[in-house]
Amino acid sequence: MTRVSVELVPRSRSGLRAELAEVAAHLRGVDTINVPDLTRYSLRSWAGCGFARPGFAAIPHLRAVDFNPREPLPFLPLLAQHGIDEVLVITGDAPADMSARVYDVDAVDLIRRLKREAPHLRVYAGLDPYRQSFVRERDYLARKLDAGACGLFTQPFFDLRVADTWADLVPEGLPVWWGPPASSPKPVSTTGGRATTPCFPARLRPRWRATAPSRPTCCTLPASAASTPTSCRSR
Repeated sequence: MTRVSVELVPRSRSGLRAELAEVAAHLRGVDTINVPDLTRYSLRSWAGCGFARPGFAAIPHLRAVDFNPREPLPFLPLLAQHGIDEVLVITGDAPADMSARVYDVDAVDLIRRLKREAPHLRVYAGLDPYRQSFVRERDYLARKLDAGACGLFTQPFFDLRVADTWADLVPEGLPVWWGPPASSPKPVSTTGGRATTPCFPARLRPRWRATAPSRPTCCTLPASAASTPTSCRSR
């Protein structure tokens, strides 16, 4: 079964509610909302996902560096309250506000902890096809899968040849939320918050309709698609 997700940035409670209403009205094929955790906004991802329930499945992004390994995970009660059973774990960068506390914890550490303390959760890992070499990103993904991740979210692809390569590299049958091309060939933020500048094919023409690679099980759409009907289909 193919699932389709829209990423909505939680800039404010009222803005998030309005965007959720737009998705419900104009993107009838969307069944899942995923919410990034951005330190410049006060609304945390798991709280933002609460607004999406029960109309949509919801997947909060969790920044591993934000959670004290010696204290209880603060988001678990709210996830249980709203019936949220899927999360995306990223490492996360140091926040712009240097007074904010961060910890020496990466995505592998948090995935392993979640599988130990909240084994009912489906935990996804992030994959950035342009962050580093194929081999290093593949090995990093393997460590996250070994820690207990059950699937992955990719950053947008700007070349279907790269997407097809990753479709061959990921384990057979692994659930993947494939990121279709973004609306313009500009540097994008990675799942860890860092900017990355992909190498674009010469014939790239930005457009919203995208075809996922040959073995997807699900698909995700970027936030700015919320007001524009789009589709992403497997083949």
